[in-house]
Amino acid sequence: MKRPKKIKNKKPRIRFDLLTIFPNIFDSYLEESLISRALKNKFLEIKIHDIRHYAKGKHKKVDDRPFGGGPGMVLMVEPIYKAVEPIGSRVTGQKAKIRTILFSTRGKKLDTASAQRLSKYKQLILICGRYEGVDERVAKHIADEEISIGDYVLSGGELPSLVLIETVSRQIPGFLGKYESLENIKGSYPVFTQPEEFKPNKGRTWAVPEILLSGHHKKIEEWRKENSS
Repeated sequence: MKRPKKIKNKKPRIRFDLLTIFPNIFDSYLEESLISRALKNKFLEIKIHDIRHYAKGKHKKVDDRPFGGGPGMVLMVEPIYKAVEPIGSRVTGQKAKIRTILFSTRGKKLDTASAQRLSKYKQLILICGRYEGVDERVAKHIADEEISIGDYVLSGGELPSLVLIETVSRQIPGFLGKYESLENIKGSYPVFTQPEEFKPNKGRTWAVPEILLSGHHKKIEEWRKENSS
């Protein structure tokens, strides 16, 4: 794979718009580490939208009981539609470069190939469901696709949205600092650091493989390939 050219960022490479009823839930994660640095360096942009701002009535109701009966509450289609509709056209004006995603246990599994595909878009609109689910008309008429991050159930789409943001952002040149940091470039192999020998208690020693201390770069590379997944 060819090394990408260095890019001078005048505008963010990608924008994420998160639709949620818990807008403050993202604060800590987005203010730390690589995501925070990427936001400051304008590799990406993240905007959070409170779905309740688009709801009707004094109490800004966003959910209701499911038709046909059953437990729990379902997020309504109208406030989600009103939240999504102006975002893309206001920001880019190019619908072909925008992708709207609903997180769902029925969705396609998020993987590296999906992250690479999604990183080509200028803007990703992420709809975070809650409660018993989201009105099916959101999946059918508003979202371009449904995505799942695994075979398990979470209370909402906020955690999946953070997983997707980081997975996709890692595909953007400059996000990791070094191109070789991508696991799909260097592979995923065991890594070690100081000390060379760690003794958790008497009689036990956890040592670093000797090959990594040899200084023989070719043999080290071969060892990493053999132990890569």
